[in-house]
Amino acid sequence: MTTTTTRPVLSKDGGTDNRPGLLLGVVLAAQFMALLDVFIVNVAAPTIRTELSASGAGLQLVVAGYTVAYAVLLITGARLGDRLGHRRMYLGGLAVFTAASLACGLAAGTGQLIAFRLVQGAGAALMIPQVLSLIQRNFTGEGRVRALGAYSAVLATGAAAGQVVGGILVSADLFGSGWRPVFLVNVPIGLVLLALGARVLPPDARTGAGRARSLDLPGLVLLAAVSLLTLPLVLGQEQGWPVWAWISLTCSAVFLAAFGVYESRLARRGGAPLIAPRVLRAPGIGRAAFVIAVAMAVNAGFLFTLTLHLQGGLGHTALRAGLTFAPAAAVFGVVGLTWRRWPARGQRHLIPGGFLLAALASVAMGGLLRDGDAGGWGLYPALAAMGAGLALAFSPALTGALARVRPEDAADAGGLLATVTQLGQLIGVASFGTFFLGRPHTPGAHDSADALWACALALAAASILGASAGLVRRAR
Repeated sequence: MTTTTTRPVLSKDGGTDNRPGLLLGVVLAAQFMALLDVFIVNVAAPTIRTELSASGAGLQLVVAGYTVAYAVLLITGARLGDRLGHRRMYLGGLAVFTAASLACGLAAGTGQLIAFRLVQGAGAALMIPQVLSLIQRNFTGEGRVRALGAYSAVLATGAAAGQVVGGILVSADLFGSGWRPVFLVNVPIGLVLLALGARVLPPDARTGAGRARSLDLPGLVLLAAVSLLTLPLVLGQEQGWPVWAWISLTCSAVFLAAFGVYESRLARRGGAPLIAPRVLRAPGIGRAAFVIAVAMAVNAGFLFTLTLHLQGGLGHTALRAGLTFAPAAAVFGVVGLTWRRWPARGQRHLIPGGFLLAALASVAMGGLLRDGDAGGWGLYPALAAMGAGLALAFSPALTGALARVRPEDAADAGGLLATVTQLGQLIGVASFGTFFLGRPHTPGAHDSADALWACALALAAASILGASAGLVRRAR
């Protein structure tokens, strides 16, 4: 019989505060809040565009700016947690995130909002890697597996839930504040989590080999330069693909190659690269990274483009648009929490099967909305199937990879997969969003529906690409 084990949490007075459930609740609540902010802006985007007179590219940067900082700094956030303490960095990142949320809610223009979103993403990057490290270091055995299952469910459910919560907050229009509550809601929640975290998180250890590792600043600079990929994807279509856009795309590929070469050489010299080679060699990590990136790109593209169509094309309110995603959010969460209880003999088919289900659901969704109407009740089963498919692709890949990682590699592995998650979402918003916005549009539902249909086919193609990862593994 397998036992469930948790490590005791020390209280401030040196005693034992064995409340692993409360610890898990605190760190996952912050995880959920940070992920909510990746997508909560989607449903507020049309209102932001109107009130701040934002361009299509500016709107994408409001959404993607958070993800850029989040993705680039995640691995460094994990390293800082190793060096300075996971508790300290979790609380510090949460404080930065909360303050930046307040600044976003008070922003007077698009430029300010984009800048504060970058700071908000940096705070999340300091906070979120500590979540996995705290789980890995405070739970063992079946307790860790269940904690990781809850983590993966929260990680993905936050995306669709962000649409629902955003719709409720924007439609409420509290005190005539329009879109601002989607950011301001983080402030009281962040303050509560800061108070609880200071009480229940275990004290940082005074010793540990991880603290001696350098930050690898050259590696960080090269990784940050890879984000040059974002600007041409967001701005290129709107500006007619000027020369600088192609130069930026080329440079991003060059910097990515340079990052790989530099990290390999640093490891051979006995240095401390951002991503330890043994983590990359860990069973299932490479495949999981590919699957997660594709699943999150499809998820982000699906949420962003469908939101624009529902509000911009069909004229739905923010609340109605947000609630439309409720089936996807609910099913994603349920599947993410229960897939391990399904028959063991079918477990290896979950990832390719999930992607294929997502592909079919995407085509069904696009087809139902293709005539420019609301899609009828058939739209909701299609959205539920999309949530189920993406959960089956994402959750087993993430949980399976992290469950096999050694506790001492938790920070690096968590930082790597969390970075891949954010890069996948960034690419999804930038590429599918640009594809949707770049299609010819005139006022009315039909042109928007045509653009959504094209995006639905592209999302289905990306899902089939993701399924190939599972099929290749089965072939082996």
